[in-house]
Parts: sequence; structure tokens; C-alpha cells
Amino acid sequence: MYPDVLREHIRKCKAATRFPFGVNVPLLYPDIHQLMGVLVEEEVSIVFTAAGNPKLWTEHLKQNGCIVVHVVSSVRFALKAEECGVHAVVAEGFEAGGHNGREETTTMTLIPLVKKEINIPLIAAGGIGSGRAMLAAMALGADGVQVGSRFVATPEASSHPHFKQAVLDAQQGDTELTLKELTPVRLLKNPFYQKIKRLYETGATTEQLREALGRGRAKKGMFEGDLVEGELEIGQVAAQIDALKPAAAILEEFIRDYSNA
Repeated sequence: MYPDVLREHIRKCKAATRFPFGVNVPLLYPDIHQLMGVLVEEEVSIVFTAAGNPKLWTEHLKQNGCIVVHVVSSVRFALKAEECGVHAVVAEGFEAGGHNGREETTTMTLIPLVKKEINIPLIAAGGIGSGRAMLAAMALGADGVQVGSRFVATPEASSHPHFKQAVLDAQQGDTELTLKELTPVRLLKNPFYQKIKRLYETGATTEQLREALGRGRAKKGMFEGDLVEGELEIGQVAAQIDALKPAAAILEEFIRDYSNA
């Protein structure tokens, strides 16, 4: 989100609930100073940082009363985040949608490795699309879970209906992690993905890949519904999603299945 859009959504959240809520901010954005300014001005109580060095903003956020959680893809980065003073980490496995780690470590492998090394709360992410998966992550040592892809297929999600339908149609093997030379991202295999794949096959340079990616592809795909030229970021768990359900129904289903399991 651009800073003004972020502020708008924070205010909508405040109007909708009296409970605390978190905001996730990738640190690689060029307008990061403005985004952080919005978080502080709007007194957001929980901030999840990702895709960057936690040292840059953790202390600033903590001084402004924020609980800070950082997303990592490896033991090394989890230890670095803990050293920087974050309150908790999200360990995100290779299955996850969107921007991802280069190491290709799956959630089942990553969670026990990180749990063994850190002393702060651990949240598992990547491939968690059901209450049973939530139980599995917690059995491996997670204190909680972060769920992304499952909530794309909800009426409340601001993603485009065309993208929601593409997620419902996805089968096993329909996503792949690509563009590691830039920022690794897991995408549905649409014509844009195929274009990137052809560039790899012809030995494209990093600059050629960057030029092909351009700007605003994720917005074009996920929010404007361009299934041809847009980036369609979703996790492997998309293959398990076959129905559009309200967010509340998904939460109820998670808790019921977790408790039954």
C-alpha cells in the first residue's frame, strides 16, 4: 500500500474493532520512511516487518510502543532478528506465497530448526491452510501460526474476483518460486510466469529479468485481475482451497479442525 492508502486501511480497522491488530510492512519499499511514519502517527500496536534488515527499524518502533515481529526464512536470520530485539519471529517455509526465502527450506523442516535456536516466541507460516496444519506446526514447536493464502478466497479480501477464481482453480504444482536474482516470489503459472521462464531458458541477465518484471505487476494481477500480465502471488496451499468462504467461517473451521485433530 502507498502511505495514504495504508493510513486509510488502518483507520478502517480502528473503526471495525476495539482489539489490537497488526500491520505487515516489507522493508524493501522505497517509501518505507513514510510508511513507518504512518504506523507511528496512527499508533499501530503490532508491526510485522519483512524482506529487509530488522536492525533498521526495530528500535524505532519499540520506542514508539510497538510490538515488533520479523519474518525470516532461515535460522541465521531468526538469530539476527532476535539479536536486533524483536519480540517474536515468523519462520516462513518455502511453500509460502508471495516473497519468500532463497533457501527453499520447507515449513516442516524450518520450524524445529528455528525453535531449537531462539528464545523468543515463534510463529509458523507457509503451507498452513487448515486447523490440522496449524496443529502440525505447533507440534513442531511453533507458538502460533500466520495464515495468508487461505484468506485470499474470502468475500472480504480486496483481491480481484478473477484472482480469487484462479486460486480456487489451482492444482498441485501450479505455483513456483522464481526471480531469485531479484526478490524470490512464489507465483501461479500464468502467461507472465511463462514469459519469465522463457527468459531463464535463454540465459537472461539479472537486468533483463528486472526489465521484464517492471513495476506494479502484483497490483495488476492480484488487485486489478489481469491474469495474463500480472503477478499472481499465492502459496502451494492454493491447491487445497476449493471454496470461497467468509473469513469468520474460515476461522471457525480452523479452530474446529484443530480441536478435533
